[in-house]
Amino acid sequence: MKGINNKHRILILGASGFLGQALYKELCGYFNTYGTYFVDNYAFSKNQHYFQYNIEEDDIFEILDIVKPTIIISALRGNFSAQIIAHHHITEYLVANDSKLIFLSSANVFDAYSKFPSYEDDKTLSHSMYGHFKIKIENMLLRLPKQHYAIIRLPMVFGAYSPRVEEIKFFLKEKQPIEVFPNLIINVTTDSKVTQQIHYIINQNKSGIFHLGSEDLVHHDDFFKEILNSLGVNKPIFKQVFTTNNDRYLAVLSSKNKLPDHLQLVSQDILTDLEV
Repeated sequence: MKGINNKHRILILGASGFLGQALYKELCGYFNTYGTYFVDNYAFSKNQHYFQYNIEEDDIFEILDIVKPTIIISALRGNFSAQIIAHHHITEYLVANDSKLIFLSSANVFDAYSKFPSYEDDKTLSHSMYGHFKIKIENMLLRLPKQHYAIIRLPMVFGAYSPRVEEIKFFLKEKQPIEVFPNLIINVTTDSKVTQQIHYIINQNKSGIFHLGSEDLVHHDDFFKEILNSLGVNKPIFKQVFTTNNDRYLAVLSSKNKLPDHLQLVSQDILTDLEV
């Protein structure tokens, strides 16, 4: 492990979640890294770098005042309205303290578009509540000077212990069908790759909008079949969901803020990680 780099104090909001925990593990050996958690947890409460935070009741300013982060990573989940208020307060802190927010957004900011994959400068438009909410926070950040934000748009995130893979395992155990969308074309990523990419963005002081998905595109149903094959499952039960008769895209590709080759991945890399 390298010595701690005192250049940054990093606060991960939502550090008890799947991606938040992965980010904390990636960064804590290199920077003064702090995190928030919501549900009572002894392991977190005894770690002096973790703060309990209820987004609907607590004021984020209190934690910001204690930690004084130079970089905030938002991996929060929960009530959308409360998150919007919290991010308003964070943007005030960013400008007053010359700090940066790395905001984990989603491919869903483009879910109203279906005919093509989406790139960094494409206009956002969503038909979903989740997509609308992410767009609201993105727009809040886009009004700031560029050095204060990095917007990270993510596709579906997988990993050996990811919620998606855990859900697949649960359905298999319960002998329930697994939902697949045959006409949906996506790109994908893993928790380990996302954390490496964000680490690079911090080290290189990058700002702007980043699309951190696989370089290739896959059909949702084909990819899920390959995941199950990687898990050693031969005859899974699928429930095919057709939302349209035509292929539709929900994929974020990079044309502008492309990261170096060693930080790129293809969908096959994810399957290799999952193989039993």
